[in-house]
Amino acid sequence: MKIIKEIPQEWKNISDLFIALGDEQRQRILLAFEKEERLNILQIVTSSTLGRTAVTHHLKILHKSGALSSEKIGKEVYFWVNKTHIMTEIQNVLN
Repeated sequence: MKIIKEIPQEWKNISDLFIALGDEQRQRILLAFEKEERLNILQIVTSSTLGRTAVTHHLKILHKSGALSSEKIGKEVYFWVNKTHIMTEIQNVLN
């Protein structure tokens, strides 16, 4: 057995992702996306039982964690699940 004096950087990097994925409302938002689908906020709100303000709050947390990526096209912001980031961060912790 080894003594851990400091949390490894890989674990520090994934803590925001664990927090984001640990909330049922955010899980529901992620599950609303079809494979490779991009949705704007109105589409996400429509698929949710939450209001726009609450969805915006959850999107901010998901985006900050890297679980969602986004791109602004004109006046719309489109979001998509960043599976590569999620898988990479989990793999980094497992290695």
